[in-house]
Amino acid sequence: MEATRGMADYLPAVLIVVVFAWHLLGGRRAAACLRSPRARQRALAFYAGLLIILIALSPPVDALTGKLFSVQMIQRLLLLAAAAPLIALGQPWISFWRPVPPAVRRPVTRAVTRSPWCAPVRGLFRALARPPGAWLVFSINLVFWHLPGPNDLTLRNGYAHLLADLAFLATGIFFWNQVTGSSRATSPAPYSRRIGYVASAMLTNVGLAVFLAFAQHPLYAPYADLASRPGGISALADQQIGAGVMWAAGDLPFAIALALLVHHWLAAHEARTPRLDQLVAGAVDRGWPGALPVPLIDHPAHLAGRPLQRPELVDRHLLGRILDVRCLA
Repeated sequence: MEATRGMADYLPAVLIVVVFAWHLLGGRRAAACLRSPRARQRALAFYAGLLIILIALSPPVDALTGKLFSVQMIQRLLLLAAAAPLIALGQPWISFWRPVPPAVRRPVTRAVTRSPWCAPVRGLFRALARPPGAWLVFSINLVFWHLPGPNDLTLRNGYAHLLADLAFLATGIFFWNQVTGSSRATSPAPYSRRIGYVASAMLTNVGLAVFLAFAQHPLYAPYADLASRPGGISALADQQIGAGVMWAAGDLPFAIALALLVHHWLAAHEARTPRLDQLVAGAVDRGWPGALPVPLIDHPAHLAGRPLQRPELVDRHLLGRILDVRCLA
């Protein structure tokens, strides 16, 4: 394991430096950071994400992952639940594209967007850029790398270890893109759907943590075969500590995201209340006392934006409920 991880130990730091330098090459982005507070915040979020990746994959932390499962869990949580959401908030994608010369950028863009050879890649990206696909790969990746076989491979082979780290980071970015509404491929999902999206991923994390915590024996042979461990703890105790880290610390980013989404959802709902009052007042002025035409949701003429010819009348409470459903759908 040590021999194969020789070069792999240096790859993360080299890649992070290259990514950081390439991002800085986007000169327009640097100028925008000086003018726009939001652009500056996005840049700082991205750089904070890079810093967390550097800490998580640094040789001291990385070396301990081969001796303690709990440290391996901390490393993966830093990538999946700390660095990934910060990078999603940073939205660095345009800054990566700007330094490319136009003579190269345009042919590559045409080839990627129109070439039949790239059709499978486009299809895969479209799937991952939508909530169902992002959630699916996030959950599968989380479970897969904690199975005994794949996890043991990462402990014996440095390149498999690096592949797992990149998989956690990449699937995390796709996942958090949907939560933050940062995906450029699709419009942001309504807050109600994002809340369910985060809650379902949180259940996957909890289920895996419970499975690891209540296992009656060590699941990972490389940890069980160690003659000694830092702190003198047993392999089973180390596994239970790692499960506790995944359960408590791993759920914290999801809980924060849920709280923020609920806050924004309620704020958006309150902002629509004056609009509802104006619509009701306008209905009263038009001779519909306390009523508006219905069915508002299913009638094809209404869905097409045309007025109903013979409206049925409904009370104001039903009107408010209908408008809430349409606004929050």
